[in-house]
Amino acid sequence: MNLDNLTIVQAHEGLAKKKFSALELTKCFLDKIDKLNKKVFAFLTITEDLALFQAKKVDDLISQGREVPILAGIPLAVKDVIFIEGVKCTAGSKILENYIAPYDATVIQKLKSQGAVFLGKTNLDEFAMGASTENSAFGPTRNPRDLSRVPGGSSGGSAAAVAADLSIYALGSDTGGSIRQPASFCGIVGLKPTYGAVSRYGLIAMASSLDQIGPMTKTVGDARMVFEAIAGKDEKDSTSVEAAKIENWKLKIGNLRIGVPKEYFIGGMDGEVKILVKNAIKKLEGAGAEIQEVNLPHNTDYALAAYYIIMPSEVSANLARYDGIKYGYSAKGAKDLMDLYLKSRKDGFGKEVRRRIIMGAYALSAGYYEAYYLQAQKIRTKIIEDFTKAFNSVDVIVAPTAPTAAFRLGEKSKDPLSMYLADIFVTAVNLAGLPAISLPCGKTAHGLPVGLQIIGKQFEENKILELGEFFEKL
Repeated sequence: MNLDNLTIVQAHEGLAKKKFSALELTKCFLDKIDKLNKKVFAFLTITEDLALFQAKKVDDLISQGREVPILAGIPLAVKDVIFIEGVKCTAGSKILENYIAPYDATVIQKLKSQGAVFLGKTNLDEFAMGASTENSAFGPTRNPRDLSRVPGGSSGGSAAAVAADLSIYALGSDTGGSIRQPASFCGIVGLKPTYGAVSRYGLIAMASSLDQIGPMTKTVGDARMVFEAIAGKDEKDSTSVEAAKIENWKLKIGNLRIGVPKEYFIGGMDGEVKILVKNAIKKLEGAGAEIQEVNLPHNTDYALAAYYIIMPSEVSANLARYDGIKYGYSAKGAKDLMDLYLKSRKDGFGKEVRRRIIMGAYALSAGYYEAYYLQAQKIRTKIIEDFTKAFNSVDVIVAPTAPTAAFRLGEKSKDPLSMYLADIFVTAVNLAGLPAISLPCGKTAHGLPVGLQIIGKQFEENKILELGEFFEKL
């Protein structure tokens, strides 16, 4: 039996039936990481001792005849912006190169209570800013489907770890598509929950009104299990809520109304991606779903522009704390306090982070706040209104996750605008605080995965997960 390609369900069944132990399962992944990580560079930190200790605890419980939770003994990877107490948390940045997390994030506490096994921390675009995982201060991650291509970003390390069978599942964070886009590029499942459905306590902040933690898995069923384990209100995060469950909602495909936004099939979109996504929609229609065209007029025209005002504005505020004194790297040989601030931030932050801080500070500055930030927030309201109107006539919305399949390393890194356009179909969901999932819907002629995105109403993860599982069976 190949232990490295199991799903959560299969691994749990194997552990429960004592076909293998949690230690054997964990060692299998640690050995594979040791062999492959230099090629793929999915992991920044390997927590071998912690993983083996956690696996042994689960084996002890099983040997005592105790029933264990479904995630017990299952190895996972964690994006390196989420705190695990006593483990390095770099955010992919030189400024936090040696920073040790002082406490567990709430999602980590929840997974520890389930008996999860932490293999290590995964690579990412610095402070989660990017669409390719080329902006990491420690080097780029490569796409396991084609090592000459990017895995997407910013959760590229987590996506690559799952796609390369270096972990059974992973946690990522999604501020403007950073779970869904790499899931699409790597051919896995990525769920961005409703804003507030999962606590952000212990997540290094990028843009606080947009950030959300979510699972990256091999199947939609696995994503559901991880989401249910990490979701819920947390007194340490005032934006988190206890979502009302959708009682007795079971997918009846014949009664399902699926909206397809005409604005998402735009010029410049890759032809193969368009065909594969449209074929997926036809499959759902053939299975009995009612397909309706919906209008989201502010999405493709204005969402990306609004996102790239709001997000950098919040970045400039959140990253002000990294001044060379409170956290991480501190420049040597500074003449005075201001020189220390300037040198530490110049040497500690990479180009993309500095670019976004400058953009955000400018958008918030006197004389420009009304022209840029205030206007972007008005557009955000219009985007929310577009989705609300669309959901009055449909149950879910289906669209492409990304306009292309994975592009080559270096192809867009010198053209920031071209890189930003990789997020064109995903940012509106974050601005509106909605849940969305990306799952594979086919491959291009070059064997590159393409993702289908299913978007739901706030706190209706149940519906998009049900439809995702149904599509997987198709």
